[in-house]
Amino acid sequence: MKVILVNGSPHEKGCTYTALKEVEKTLNKNDIETEIFWLGNKPVAGCIGCGNCLKTGECFVKDKVNEFLEKVPTTDGFIFGTPVHFAASSGMLSSFMDRVFYGRRNLFSNKPASAVASCRRGGATATLDEVNKYFGISNMPIVSSQYWNMVHGTKPEEVLKDEEGMQTMRTLANNMAWLLKSIEAGRKAGIVVPKNEPVISTNFIK
Repeated sequence: MKVILVNGSPHEKGCTYTALKEVEKTLNKNDIETEIFWLGNKPVAGCIGCGNCLKTGECFVKDKVNEFLEKVPTTDGFIFGTPVHFAASSGMLSSFMDRVFYGRRNLFSNKPASAVASCRRGGATATLDEVNKYFGISNMPIVSSQYWNMVHGTKPEEVLKDEEGMQTMRTLANNMAWLLKSIEAGRKAGIVVPKNEPVISTNFIK
């Protein structure tokens, strides 16, 4: 079983990484394979809704999005981490997730996911709400912890001193590992993934 932890911070080994690293260590203790996937510090283009990816299987913009999507079929769970920018996720992560999830419900369906936010003081809960919406619309179980998945600090050494935040990361990892193993045990016991009805798409005009 494998979990990818997406680092949506422009700082490769800053506060967001510190939180994700704590999650990773606990996942590894649970015999879960992991990979921290850093988005880098170059601009990530937003989705323009062209639909080209639905025809070709990849986005016409050649960047981290296609690299990540190649890993999704062989990945069992996901954790998306972000710093808090104006009570929201980083613009980089938001653009990345818009393109990753566009038209790809079947690719992510029934795979557990979670969001992690790193902030100085406030705005984390709004950020978590934003990121979790991608999972809710993609038929993905959302993994929770003992508190909201956030850490506080302005630099990594301060995050490490956030004892409750670090414990929340470890609890999140244990819950992710437990859910993944439960899903695997159910699969081996013959419990099949729910077959969903064809999606009915409506608007308020018709």
